[in-house]
Amino acid sequence: MTTTCVILDIGGVLEITPETGWVQRWEERLELPMGTVNERMRDVWRAGSVGHISEHDVHWEVASRLGLDVHQLEAFMADLWTEYLGTPNAELIAYVRALQGRCRLAILSNSFVGAREREAALYHFDELVEQIVYSHEIGIEKPDPRAFEAACASLEVGPESCFFVDDVPANVEAARGAGMQAHLFEDNIGTITRIAAHLDAGPSTPARVPLG
Repeated sequence: MTTTCVILDIGGVLEITPETGWVQRWEERLELPMGTVNERMRDVWRAGSVGHISEHDVHWEVASRLGLDVHQLEAFMADLWTEYLGTPNAELIAYVRALQGRCRLAILSNSFVGAREREAALYHFDELVEQIVYSHEIGIEKPDPRAFEAACASLEVGPESCFFVDDVPANVEAARGAGMQAHLFEDNIGTITRIAAHLDAGPSTPARVPLG
């Protein structure tokens, strides 16, 4: 099996995740000043992204800090996950699926407690790639170099074998710093072209294309 690997981000890449304005709507509903929700919840959001808090405790903190009853809490969390999960980037997902057997495939995603179960149920990412490395499960977020090391370790390959795709410039630069080739996702056609060039070049020869 070839050691050529393609590693992708989820939000903004495999998922289309525009802002929905749900936080502002809740602030209006609860008659809170703009910015209050994230101010009160910032440490909880951070803890959830690196697995330092359980999903059950997230719910408890949200209800307690925002004064929500059971029904409000359910609606609040539903709105959070609606924006988080977005909609599938069907074209890119189909392209990646067609790569199965041609290269190694993985996901490296900054995430939140509960993401794996929901994304598996909705989008079957667990069937799309060999390995999924979530920040809330390893306790490390991109662009920390250790996140890229964890992705390589999950596939048992070196960074020189990997081509990484993300929509955040800092993460792309960090991947390059870790020894990977990397591409900034801006649209499907550019991304598919770059992945194809990387695979055609093979694992031992860098693709001779402009950095994107």
